[in-house]
Amino acid sequence: MKNLKTVKAAEVLLTAQQEVEAQRLAEIFANKIKEEALVLARLLVGKKDEELLGKTEFELRDQVHRLGADILETALHERKKGGTAARV
Repeated sequence: MKNLKTVKAAEVLLTAQQEVEAQRLAEIFANKIKEEALVLARLLVGKKDEELLGKTEFELRDQVHRLGADILETALHERKKGGTAARV
């Protein structure tokens, strides 16, 4: 498996208020991720070994991309309603 370059939490310096907001958003995201994880698990469990790559692989990637888009949309929505402030 390839190593993905990620931003570690320790590398992002936040104010105390921003950290509280980050924790709140993480909880919202976790609920969305948990729901999607079951959808993805059902997709994979319902396939034979020889069906995992190819079409199923692309279905899985599409679902994960939609999840990422949903999380970004949620973050933007939370900012618009005043729940999260932009970083300065």
